[in-house]
Amino acid sequence: MSSRGFTHEERVVVIGSSLGTVFEWYDFYLYGSLAAIIAKQFFAGVDANTAFIFALLAFAAGFIVRPFGALFFGRFGDMVGRKHTFLVTIVIMGLSTFLVGCLPSYAQIGVLAPVALISLRILQGLALGGEYGGAATYVAEHAPINRRGYFTSWIQTTATLGLFLSLLVILGTRTYLGEAAFADWGWRIPFLLSAILLGISVYIRLAMSESPIFARLKKQGKESKSPLSESFGQWKNLKLVILALLGLTAGQAVVWYTGQFYALFFLTQTLKIDGATANILIAISLLIGTPFFIVFGSLSDKIGRKKIIMAGCIIAALTYFPIFKAITHYGNPKLEAAIASSPVAVTANPAECQFQFNPTGTKKFTAPCDVAKAQLAKSSVNYENIVAKPGEKVSVKIGTKTFSPEDPAFADKLGAALTEAGYPSKAEPTEMNKPVLVGLLTILVIYVTMVYGPIAALLVEMFPTRIRYTSMSLPYHIGNGWFGGFLPTTAFALVALHGNIYYGLWYPIVVAIGTAVIGILFISEKSNVDLEK
Repeated sequence: MSSRGFTHEERVVVIGSSLGTVFEWYDFYLYGSLAAIIAKQFFAGVDANTAFIFALLAFAAGFIVRPFGALFFGRFGDMVGRKHTFLVTIVIMGLSTFLVGCLPSYAQIGVLAPVALISLRILQGLALGGEYGGAATYVAEHAPINRRGYFTSWIQTTATLGLFLSLLVILGTRTYLGEAAFADWGWRIPFLLSAILLGISVYIRLAMSESPIFARLKKQGKESKSPLSESFGQWKNLKLVILALLGLTAGQAVVWYTGQFYALFFLTQTLKIDGATANILIAISLLIGTPFFIVFGSLSDKIGRKKIIMAGCIIAALTYFPIFKAITHYGNPKLEAAIASSPVAVTANPAECQFQFNPTGTKKFTAPCDVAKAQLAKSSVNYENIVAKPGEKVSVKIGTKTFSPEDPAFADKLGAALTEAGYPSKAEPTEMNKPVLVGLLTILVIYVTMVYGPIAALLVEMFPTRIRYTSMSLPYHIGNGWFGGFLPTTAFALVALHGNIYYGLWYPIVVAIGTAVIGILFISEKSNVDLEK
């Protein structure tokens, strides 16, 4: 075995701990990709648009409850032990995913179907809240002192494995069964196949021993009797939790979601690249970029975690605009040309235009100004905002033609005018420069690896053993579940508000720069410290 390899016991620790992350992203991609089908199966009692909104709401519920799971399972992990806690979390996560494939549809049991689905999503979100902190803590407490970044970086790579696994299962099942059978009942198969992953996970975790550092702490009777009050009721610890959120995980989260999920959203929704092509481009970039999780995790053992994470936040923030503009240039040059040659203007009273932040998909924006801006944003149109004169109605101007959002045929007329002005309805595959697109997307993934590869080790090192599980779990899941999870909806709202397809990038840029400033000033570098001190 090479000097950089693992002993058999270490390999079991890393693999067993990382399987939860595989599960997390396997389910995340499954549910996100199949949301339209799930909407028809479980929310058939309402119209199609409302059903899709409810399906997305069920998806969002899993993000919203994660911090509460972090509190509950973090407390359990600091009082009872790491092994038993994340054995419980993996079982809950796995069963929740599997049971989605078993649920009767709305046509079979009526309103109980969506209630059961949402309940499973909440259960999984709660379990996820306790999973990552346990895995990172467990691996770090087993790792040699000078290889902690290297060991924990393997946990980060499994997110990509989960995404790839879900993509392969969906594509394979869809291709084998055909679209009709897949939409009818075949969609259940990817969820049911998760039982295999669950069985492997439970088998490995049952064979694992307790973290040696925590076992010694408990044997000495020094484990925390009240991890929540100790973590959040004492300023010396609460201060570290706040710093971990604002000086680490918030920036890490937005760089992560921008590099993978917002990039996919931008390709499909803004540039109108077909979903299959966009997924392949993202998948190739992930395949190329994923080894850099290990590179930066290992490097952090030599030069420190903080430098790499802060550099990733700053470099990403400084280069997002040119990278995404280049993605437009090489992905849909006709759209780039139309934006430059066919200006559009919206005349409205700013007081009548809302900020269209809608993370759950349940809010309706029906004011004329909101209707106009949402339609233009969905059509990937840059537009100028003109303040309306007193009494002047909302209007959209393209060249010499003016349109009213109060016209029942507004969407159709606007679409026809945009087509005439040169705005493409979709990206032309023959005009894409796919190798360059893969290169640009890979750069975004490498930013992700810079901020995410070393972060588990740094979070573990920030907190004492007796409250480590609780203290690190909360900022991680608020950062990733809320700051990161709501990035696409926040970005869309910013684009609709300002009228520029790149304006949504200001959200991750501001958060990443804010994190870098706080992190540089207030986060202490603690790489290779003794975790028992």
